[in-house]
Amino acid sequence: TNSLTTAWRLFKGLSEEQQRYEKQLIFEHPAFARLCQQLLRGARRMTRGDLVFSLHALVSLGVPQNTLLLQTLVRVCQEKLNQLDNRCISVLATTLAGMDKDKNVSALQAGLQLLVEQRISSIRDIFILRNLMKCVGKDAPVFLKKKLEMAVVREIHGLTFPNALRMFLALAAMNYCSLPILNPCSKKIQENVHDVPFRQLILILEACHTLQYRNVKLLSALADYVNSTAYLWDKRQIIHFLSACETLGFQPTELLDVFAEKVTEDPDFLNLKNLLIVLRVYSRLNHVPRVQKHLFFETLHNCLNKCLPQISNTELLKAVYSLALLGYLPHHALDELLQKDSKDELILPDDLKEQNTVMLHCVKTCMELDSPSFTKPAFVVTENLSSLVSLSLRKAQEALIELLGDENMFQQNVQLPYRYHIDFEIRMDSDRKKVLPIAATDDHPDSRVQRLAFLFAPVSSFCLGTTHPQGKLAMKKRHLNKLGYHVILIHNKKFQEMKNEDAVEFLKRKIYSDAFSFPEATVQDNN
Repeated sequence: TNSLTTAWRLFKGLSEEQQRYEKQLIFEHPAFARLCQQLLRGARRMTRGDLVFSLHALVSLGVPQNTLLLQTLVRVCQEKLNQLDNRCISVLATTLAGMDKDKNVSALQAGLQLLVEQRISSIRDIFILRNLMKCVGKDAPVFLKKKLEMAVVREIHGLTFPNALRMFLALAAMNYCSLPILNPCSKKIQENVHDVPFRQLILILEACHTLQYRNVKLLSALADYVNSTAYLWDKRQIIHFLSACETLGFQPTELLDVFAEKVTEDPDFLNLKNLLIVLRVYSRLNHVPRVQKHLFFETLHNCLNKCLPQISNTELLKAVYSLALLGYLPHHALDELLQKDSKDELILPDDLKEQNTVMLHCVKTCMELDSPSFTKPAFVVTENLSSLVSLSLRKAQEALIELLGDENMFQQNVQLPYRYHIDFEIRMDSDRKKVLPIAATDDHPDSRVQRLAFLFAPVSSFCLGTTHPQGKLAMKKRHLNKLGYHVILIHNKKFQEMKNEDAVEFLKRKIYSDAFSFPEATVQDNN
C-alpha cells in the first residue's frame, strides 16, 4: 500500500505528457506485476485503511477497472464495508466517484449510501462530508441529499476558502442546489477570487449551470477578475470563459469589449472552431463592442471568408445566422449559403431540420429588413389570432382594460408578416397624446398613426440580472422598428410580481412617456 500510494503521489505531480510516459513504464515494470499479484493474494487479510488506499492508488494510476485485481478489491470492500471508519469511507467515496458504473461498483456504491445514511449524524469533518457528496452523485435519493445538506450546514461556520470551492463543486456533482451551502461558499469564493486557478473558474461556471444557480454577484466577481488579468490569459482561455458565461446567459460587458479589441489586433488565432464560439457568444448575448465595432465585425467577416473552403453547411448557416442576429450581413458567406439553399444542399436529418429551418428563415428576414434599401411600409397587414390570451398575459390584459377602459382600445395576439407575433398592440395619434380605437384606425388607415407593440418576454430572453435583450429578442425588436412599430419590452416575471395598481401605473408610463425612448445599438445603425 505504501509503495502504491507513494507512486500515485509522485505521479499526480507530473504533466499530462509525463504521466503518459511514466504510466507505461510503471505498468511494464516487472516489480509492478509482482506487487499486484501480492496485493491480489493478500486482499482479504489487509487492514481497512490499506484496502481503500490501495484501491484508490490503483484507480488513480489508471489500472483498468475490468482487471481481476480491481474487481477483487471492490468485492472485498463490499465485504468489509461496515468495518470502515469515516476516513476510509471518505477515501472510498472519492475512489468510486472516479470509476465507471459496473455491477460490483454499483453494488458497493449502494451499500456505501446506506452506510452514509446511518453514520451521517456522527460526521463532523467538512472534508469527509464533501467527499461523500461527490460519491453519492446525482442519482442519490433526495432524502439522503437533504441529510448531507443538513450535516454540512451544521459545520459550515468554519468554512475555509479551499473547502468552500470544493463544496461548491461537490454540490454540482450531486446535482443538488442548496442555497444555505451555496450562498456562503459563493461569498468565500468572491472574497478569494484572485486565488482561483483558471480551470476552477470554468468548473464554477459549469456548476452554476448544472445547479441553475444564478448568482450575479459571483459571476460578476469572476468576470471582473478575468478582465483585470486578461493580459495573463491565453486568448483561447478567454474564449472558454466567455463560452461558459454565454451558456448561463450572463453578459460580462467589459470583458467582451476587451476581447473584441484583442480579436481586431490579432485575429490569426481564430480557427474555425474558435470563430464559431465567438460568433455564438456575441450574437446570443447581443453584444456590440462600444469602440471599433465595425472593425470587429469586419475582422470576424474576414476570418469567416478564410474558413469558407473547409466549413460544413451547418457551420456556415450558424455563422451567417449569428452575424445576422447582430444586424450584420456577411455578403460573401451569405451568397454561398443561398447557393447551397437553392441546390437543396442544406437539407439535413430530422433532428436538425427544424432548428436549421428557423435559422435560415431568420437569415432571409434579416436580408430583407436589415438591407439599407428597405423602407418602412405605410401600412402593415396584421391578423388577430385569438381573443384569448395565455395565463402569463392575463394580468397585462386586465391592466390594459383598466387603464384604457375598453378591450376595443387594443389588440392582442397579433400576427405580423415575417412570422412575427406581438402580445398587445396599441395605436395612438401622431402627438402621442391619445389612444385610438383599433376599429377606427382599421376603417380609416392613416400613416400618421403611431403603433405601439408590447412584448412581454420571459426571463430567459434577457441577459442574466439585466433587461438587456438577448440576440433573438433584440433582432425581433429591431425588425418591428423597421416595420413602423415602437417596441416596448417588458420583463414579464417582474411585471407579474407587481401589485395590480402598480402594474396599471407602469403601463401608463410606458404608453405616454417611454414609448419612443428605446434606442438600440446595432451594427446597422451606423452603416
